Amino acid sequence: MAGKIPVYNIDGNVVDYIEKPIIFYFPIREDLIRRAFIFQFTHRLQPKGRYPLAGRDKSAEYFGTGLGLARVPRIKTEPLRGRAAIVTMARGGRRPHVTTPEKKIYKKLNKKELKLAIASALSATGVRELVSKRGHRIDNVPHIPLIISNEFESLKKTSEVWDALINLGLEDDIMRVKENIKLVGSKAKWRGRRRKVRKGPLIIYGVDDGIVKAARNIIGIDVISAMDVSVIHLAPGGNPGRLTIWTLNALDMISKRFEDLIRRYVEVMT
Repeated sequence: MAGKIPVYNIDGNVVDYIEKPIIFYFPIREDLIRRAFIFQFTHRLQPKGRYPLAGRDKSAEYFGTGLGLARVPRIKTEPLRGRAAIVTMARGGRRPHVTTPEKKIYKKLNKKELKLAIASALSATGVRELVSKRGHRIDNVPHIPLIISNEFESLKKTSEVWDALINLGLEDDIMRVKENIKLVGSKAKWRGRRRKVRKGPLIIYGVDDGIVKAARNIIGIDVISAMDVSVIHLAPGGNPGRLTIWTLNALDMISKRFEDLIRRYVEVMT
């Protein structure tokens, strides 16, 4: 099970070798990852419901046959007497198959199941085939999983982070995101969702010594703490294998966070 993997500095040079963390040996359960993603994605949705009598509370009645009119309820009073109401095809009528306020959108997942899904998604970030399958451009990335020294967490300027990412061979993937921004219209435009941006590399840090503010403005880049990282970040859309940059502090925190799962996995394997 043991294996050495390189640790790079911000210049892209190998400065050390460490034992491959146990978390990267976990079995990859794509079904579990997708299930956890869907359940966590529902936590971002706003509950939706409508007034139960919307479109129905009109003073309308069916006038009967013999008038040469369609058999639909019509408003009885002036000035709109005779205009169709209530039915779905009428202006101002009810909507068919409407979402009910009682529908449960926020879905819950067992804690152990979620923890196992996150561990599985973490393991998938260390498989080059899965990272490539997600569409990331990793031809110039020296190693998967990509681990960088803790000095990366101390960078305080976006230009410094950009230079470090280029030195690590991530320029192609960042440019992939930048060159494929799509502009959409319609209601998405009105509601602040005009730009559709793909997912680029994910930076997982242990200690925020400036890295969050320095990296957050690079398009496509997400920055998250090792204590907060979840399936939402590791497997966007429920597809595992996101290109991930780890710091040494982040690996230590992940080992502590999933200590019980790692201990159980080692006991099974031995």
